[in-house]
Amino acid sequence: MKEISLKLNGEIKRLTNTTFKFDERIGEGWFSAVYFLKTKEIAEKYHPDNEVLMQFFQKKNAVLCGTDEVIALLKTFAENPEELEIHSLEDGDKIEPFETVMTIKGPYQNFGYLEGVIDGILARRTSVATNVYEVVKAARSGGVDKPVIFMGDRDDHYTQQAGDGYAAYIGGSRAQATHAMNEWWGKKGMGTMPHALIQLFKGDLVEACRAYHETYPEDDLMALVDYNNDVITDSLKVAREFGDKLKGVRVDTSNTLVDKYFSRNPELLGTFDPRGVNPKLLFALREALDEEGYTHVKIVASGGFDAERISRYEEIHAPVDIYGVGSSLLKLNVPFTGDNVLLDGEHQAKLGRKYRPNPRLEPINLNE
Repeated sequence: MKEISLKLNGEIKRLTNTTFKFDERIGEGWFSAVYFLKTKEIAEKYHPDNEVLMQFFQKKNAVLCGTDEVIALLKTFAENPEELEIHSLEDGDKIEPFETVMTIKGPYQNFGYLEGVIDGILARRTSVATNVYEVVKAARSGGVDKPVIFMGDRDDHYTQQAGDGYAAYIGGSRAQATHAMNEWWGKKGMGTMPHALIQLFKGDLVEACRAYHETYPEDDLMALVDYNNDVITDSLKVAREFGDKLKGVRVDTSNTLVDKYFSRNPELLGTFDPRGVNPKLLFALREALDEEGYTHVKIVASGGFDAERISRYEEIHAPVDIYGVGSSLLKLNVPFTGDNVLLDGEHQAKLGRKYRPNPRLEPINLNE
């Protein structure tokens, strides 16, 4: 399996302050733990000439994301940011447990109160990027480069879409559900039809597809075929109606339902879980399309997919051409820690923590 490209490979440079819509209250300490704010005041009063080195790390094998955002944060809200000495890895770098991903050196009172905000940025962006990377890797484990659509718009607060979409891009997904998810990397959202469109046509999928195709003739026609819980029947209906114009069918059967295909073929039941989008249903759908000559029609599977499930499907060569994944990509499971490990150039940290130099870190110039 070829390596998944993690970095931007020259497509764009580091994101800058113009990308991020920071809340101005960050500079007032509104989003910082109060004890950081109190420490800032004490440092100014008792040790104004201090110089600390703060380093950031996490404890898993992961795909780093959020460094550009943190650098922009420091440039915007740190006091005298041009005097800070910053070294950092890049978004998209693979990182190991306890590896230092960023260091910041300067007077504590100039940036220390941002520690928690920085941890949070790195934790969320890296979690999403890593989750997406694992899903994309799983989708390629069968030897075919299968796209993964990032469909996380309904699984978290809308204000997170731009950052999550960028993190998903860093992780390897090039298809996002909303325009906001594409904002930071300069693309637009993509998608076809929801169940609501089919409902407007009283469950008549053919008529819903006709309306879609007439309204958006330049789009690839991808039919959502589980509305009536009879994916093979409805897939064949739209295939017969649209022929080569039909590019794909999406199966999104609820995990609480059993498709009507199995009620027509009860002899198949008893040896597997027939609920939701399952391999036997997908194999049957592929066979039905192929038998009528619709080999060009791709199958999109969505609903409850994660890296582990996709790996299982790829291992048995389930006939899925594209995976749609949502909530599993937004699990926050890569927490970061910021530690002050040097004081005025000498070791000074809580027991168990120490300065961990990393030759991979690159110097950052905040004057640019």
